[in-house]
Amino acid sequence: MRHHLYNLAAGTDMSGGFEDFFDTIGLTGAGLVTKAIGAVIAVLGIAMLIKVNSDPKTALRKAGLGIGVLFIAVVLVMYGDTLFSTVTNAKVS
Repeated sequence: MRHHLYNLAAGTDMSGGFEDFFDTIGLTGAGLVTKAIGAVIAVLGIAMLIKVNSDPKTALRKAGLGIGVLFIAVVLVMYGDTLFSTVTNAKVS
């Protein structure tokens, strides 16, 4: 039985450091920052959901706030670079 080696990906020059790495994954510095902020907000939302107490009156409110925070984090991670591109690419006339 003979095994063939297949080259699935072309070699990538990473001599430029982080700039080359971010180019390969399709992120800019601003995109990475928005994803990091979204990840921190997601952790805060999960912590809010973990701390929901057993009192039915406050549990529904706190769980709703936690789910809302998670929704905002997901939107920020998915569309944050598009949302903030108008701020970072603003031109002064």
